[in-house]
Amino acid sequence: MDYTPLIDEVRGHVRSSTALVKPHRLVACIGSRMALSLFVNATEPAEALVGATTSEAIGLNLLRSEEADLLICTDLLEQGDGGSLVESAKQLQPAPTTLMVVTQPRRLITIRRAFEAGCDGICLESQIGLGTVVMALQTVSAGACYVEKGLQQQYFQGYCGLADAPLAQLTEREVEVLQRITANATNQEIAADLFISLETVKSHVAQVLHKLACRSRLQAAIKGIRLGLVEWPEDR
Repeated sequence: MDYTPLIDEVRGHVRSSTALVKPHRLVACIGSRMALSLFVNATEPAEALVGATTSEAIGLNLLRSEEADLLICTDLLEQGDGGSLVESAKQLQPAPTTLMVVTQPRRLITIRRAFEAGCDGICLESQIGLGTVVMALQTVSAGACYVEKGLQQQYFQGYCGLADAPLAQLTEREVEVLQRITANATNQEIAADLFISLETVKSHVAQVLHKLACRSRLQAAIKGIRLGLVEWPEDR
């Protein structure tokens, strides 16, 4: 997308967000280091931003230690995920207002977790720069909930229901293994790629099959993609 014609409009949205952020103590937890750096530089007033990280665990600690009352995060993080962070944040007393930006709409498990935890606002990254974040901040600041229309339609059309969810949340390593299973990698290839032993791979594969209630690697791959736990494999 060519943003050149939108430069002035985007700058206007940034200025509008300043007044909305000013009364808060904000923690930003964004998976992309570049996006986080740009966010830090653009946030005004600077003192409103009391913490910035790419990690779920660090983000939660910052919310506690800095007594933050506003969390802006992305669904994908370097460590952990935004849905789980929102879930933990909403258990704090007092709970902060939360806004999650979805970068991968097919990751329905993460989105579901944020929805059910009471996330105050959920936006699509594809609409960033078009005023969606400002609108979301205005909505949640007024005490209402914001869910972008396109995301809401996609979520309810594609979501397969709680009954089809994993028996237990997959660990970060198990998701890595599942992603490689979808690419038809052998246990030996997975072990070499992740620098772990063959026996450890077998253990992770067994856990993935158990948690997804699947009988085969193919079934697990299909279910993992359908639930949005992993991406479609790239051509090898």
